[in-house]
Amino acid sequence: MNERPSIDRPATPAALTNWLTIAIVVASGIVAALQVGKVAIALPALRGDLGFDLAAAGWITSVFALLGAVGGIPVGASVNRFGDRNLLLLGLITLALGGVAGAFAGNLAVLLGSRVIEGAGFLLIVIAAPSVLERVVAPRHRDLAFGILSAFMPAGIAIALLAGPALAGWRGLWLANAALAIVVAGLVAIIVARGEPNRGGLSWRAMIQDTKATVAAGGPLLLALEFAAFSVQYFAVISFLPILLVERMAVSVVTAGALTAVAVAANIVGNLAAGLLLTRGVARWALIAATTVVMGLTGAGIFLAATPPGVVFLLCVIFSGVGGLLPAAVLSGAPQLAPTPRLAPIAIGLVMQGSSLGLVIGPVAVGIVVDAAGWSAAALPVAIGAVIGCTLAFALRASARFSTTSGAHRSADGHASSRSIQLPARQGHERPL
Repeated sequence: MNERPSIDRPATPAALTNWLTIAIVVASGIVAALQVGKVAIALPALRGDLGFDLAAAGWITSVFALLGAVGGIPVGASVNRFGDRNLLLLGLITLALGGVAGAFAGNLAVLLGSRVIEGAGFLLIVIAAPSVLERVVAPRHRDLAFGILSAFMPAGIAIALLAGPALAGWRGLWLANAALAIVVAGLVAIIVARGEPNRGGLSWRAMIQDTKATVAAGGPLLLALEFAAFSVQYFAVISFLPILLVERMAVSVVTAGALTAVAVAANIVGNLAAGLLLTRGVARWALIAATTVVMGLTGAGIFLAATPPGVVFLLCVIFSGVGGLLPAAVLSGAPQLAPTPRLAPIAIGLVMQGSSLGLVIGPVAVGIVVDAAGWSAAALPVAIGAVIGCTLAFALRASARFSTTSGAHRSADGHASSRSIQLPARQGHERPL
């Protein structure tokens, strides 16, 4: 495969960390996550205003995951052609357009169409943001910066759950989110530096070749499957947590929403802790394995009927807090495990597709088993996700060991061949996974 010019992929890592750019990138991610959380808090008002059933509500909430499950790799490939900063900016503008369209929706079809537009913007942001981060962070701060970035999803959802009711109806919530997206887009345009432009083209054939090389490297595929297993566990619990708390703890809907926001916010602690642990040399595979085991045990305990009601919420906080370790470990690992720096956006896109796939599977699996056998049965898909996740973590360890001892197939220009699954050594990142 012939190498094309790279974009936004410096030959050497950044000497200094640009924390202002990182702050804006994280803010972009939080704005994207607000579009997920706003539906959860506004769903009763949406149904009352537009008059649709729970099946239609499922489509409104799942459209982001469906887009991510099919669009992660194509968007990752687009980063190499158009630049991470440009796609980040486009994603924020797209979010704003979708938000305005949704705010004036008079029926379900228009609202659903606006959610597709918002979903496209969301996907652009969550894949372009790690690529920008990779470009502006020094090696010594890399894992910490990715730990901070990985907190965007729980932070955005928690903010939406807590702040959403204070705004004037769901239409006001949509317009406020659109305005916020425009503000952050302005900051991106002014402060975030452009990468080197790529004069090459974008073709499906080249994207398929790049995808094959990325999958053949082994590591990115394992991380994508790991993220899928995590998402099955996490969203199997979080998606049903409000109604579970109402039934098991006999609290009001408002109280259940506040408790869910606290549990989601606990995930941020795990995100930040992962960055610190990885920076201090904790092995990535070990952190992932431990996380999946704790999530499996606490997640099963949440659903089991024998668990006292007072313990259920405590397990929820532990489940979410410890679960925050895994996204940071996976997101920061994806660019490292890409076969070449140019393919890092493809690796990120592959990982995000895994996350979206798990987001689709988890709630559906829990809904099926709960309808068939009650809440206690929901412990089964959570436990299965934990077993799969732990197995993949050990596979990741084996892959890393093999790649650091096997011979490299390199082309004349120094790039790794797609025939080898070697994980390339990056300056400042020679420690084992």
